Amino acid sequence: MTSIKDAVVLVTGGSRGLGKALVEELYTRGAGKVYATARDPRTVTHPEAVPLALEVTDPHSVAAAAAQAPDVTVLINNAGISLGASSFLEAPVDDIRREFETNFYGPLLVTRAFTPIIERNGGGHVLNVHSVLSWVGLAGSYSATKAALWSQTNSLRLELSSRGIGVTGLHVGYVDTDMASSVDAPKSRPGDVAALALDGVEAGAYEVLADDISRTVKAGLSGDLAALYPQLAGQAAS
Repeated sequence: MTSIKDAVVLVTGGSRGLGKALVEELYTRGAGKVYATARDPRTVTHPEAVPLALEVTDPHSVAAAAAQAPDVTVLINNAGISLGASSFLEAPVDDIRREFETNFYGPLLVTRAFTPIIERNGGGHVLNVHSVLSWVGLAGSYSATKAALWSQTNSLRLELSSRGIGVTGLHVGYVDTDMASSVDAPKSRPGDVAALALDGVEAGAYEVLADDISRTVKAGLSGDLAALYPQLAGQAAS
């Protein structure tokens, strides 16, 4: 298990939304240092955070960030995008590729860069931010990227265990951030999700299901698909 107190943490996408809430909660719990990354580090506003430029899709940027943060013991892969590519048949393929580059390959590049650092520093933890949409294909390529990230997390958990690095996956529905600003549905507060996520890291949890919808959908994965996709029920009956 990993204690947040005195830990050195890097949070991708740490300037706003859930990433900003994670930075705040990390300092509340006594983290020794928090690197908050952003494409433009000037957007990082937390007074104690160490701003760090990072474009997760750019291997050179990832390598530069790793060189500037050699003391990291906890990595939080939070950065992600949603371009609204909800239709695989109609959305621009470039948008689908861009979502995969950011939401799947981005965390992979960052984790590959920081694994040897965390290992050299005595071990630690990786937290990957997934979504309830990892389990339901209701958002086109965004759902697909989060499903792929979930699988990546499960594989990395096995691969990193022998290196003294734990891996937690965070699943959550809508969070009250800019990304979900146009959604008219119940939303979790970023601070609440951040607290649950870090509880999971400190407890060594494999997964954190941060809201009722994530718990309901996860429980439904063993059932009939029509329960998750009601639009299929009529087709099956016809």
